[in-house]
Amino acid sequence: MAIVGAGAAGLATAIFTRRLTTHHSVLVCEGAKKPGAKILVSGGSRCNVTNVSVSDADFWGGRRAIVRRVLRAFPVSETVAFFRELGVPLHQEADGKLFPDSNRARDVLEALLRETDRVGVRLLADHRVLEVTRDTSGFSVETAHGTIRAHALVIATGGQSLPKSGSDGAGFEMARRLGHTIVPTTPGLVPLVLRDDRDSLHSELSGVAHDGEMTVWIDGAAAVRLRGALLWTHFGISGPLALNVSRHWLAPRLDGRAASLTLSFCPGQQFDEVDARWTAMAVARPTASVQGALATMVPASVAAAILRRLAVDGTTVLAHFTRDERRRLVHALVGWPLPAVGTRGYNYAEVTAGGVALEEIDPSTMASRVCPGLFLVGEILDVDGRIGGFNFQWAWASARVAAVALAERAR
Repeated sequence: MAIVGAGAAGLATAIFTRRLTTHHSVLVCEGAKKPGAKILVSGGSRCNVTNVSVSDADFWGGRRAIVRRVLRAFPVSETVAFFRELGVPLHQEADGKLFPDSNRARDVLEALLRETDRVGVRLLADHRVLEVTRDTSGFSVETAHGTIRAHALVIATGGQSLPKSGSDGAGFEMARRLGHTIVPTTPGLVPLVLRDDRDSLHSELSGVAHDGEMTVWIDGAAAVRLRGALLWTHFGISGPLALNVSRHWLAPRLDGRAASLTLSFCPGQQFDEVDARWTAMAVARPTASVQGALATMVPASVAAAILRRLAVDGTTVLAHFTRDERRRLVHALVGWPLPAVGTRGYNYAEVTAGGVALEEIDPSTMASRVCPGLFLVGEILDVDGRIGGFNFQWAWASARVAAVALAERAR
């Protein structure tokens, strides 16, 4: 059997398959001279291997019932045990993220490559796959160094994010030619670019981070609300909140629908709650300044920038802060417009949203429903998780499901 792609999903599929059946050869074709480039740069070069708590609610794309079934077949506890067995123990950090104790992504990759070699997988680096065709006896895999025959084929080429690592979207065309539907793709977990005008906050606040809640408006209706940490940058916004929101802002635009963003500086609170909070502060601290009171809710630099944009005198004491000015400020705090004009693109995206339609995959095997003998795993599928190790867990889980099916098929 042949696997196209030696990233996280491809290497894991190869390892699991050989562990389950040693009587059939497993060959992995990788276009890069050195496999695993994307693993090396993930998690700030520390590799966020998985998360303490993973469920289908952490993913977007295809049907959650399908995602749930795949994830249940290889839970986080088994991922932790697998890497401990490879000599890579994991530790927990903020938000349940699990990293290698060494904090080195290279250790994760080297452990996978050692195990790939130990179990007898044949890894062909610098073997870019140019074309895949199927006939009655199996698959012909055309590479830059000749043709490989395989009775079963796994496509684990990833998406289009970080194309310098080798994820250039070629797998989508392979899958399409073998009969699959490709859900239109966009960058996922990608920073957003904001319009630079006099009302924009990002250029002034570059480098400032704080919690917030963003709402994606589609055709004038609130469609998605997410909370998290936001980072202002010289080009716009980044941080977990902006990255998680990005796919929800991009997807409707593919269909020509109007999509916009607003930011609440008071996560989880509605206008009336924030307004009541200001009224209570005016009673409790009538001589406090507006800017001082606002600085108890957001970083001082953010408070000053907001008041300047609203032309509100921050030195005004709360006892003299008029109702109209207070309500104008509260409206701004719960619904600040974010004039997004684009993203930083696939070069800065951590994943690809979209891909091979999940309904065309059997979730009990990861086998194609339209091309016998074909299996698809990892990011090439229409599944993308939020930031925090979830996309790697999808890679490990989908690889395990495919490996079990491949081993059974070989027997």
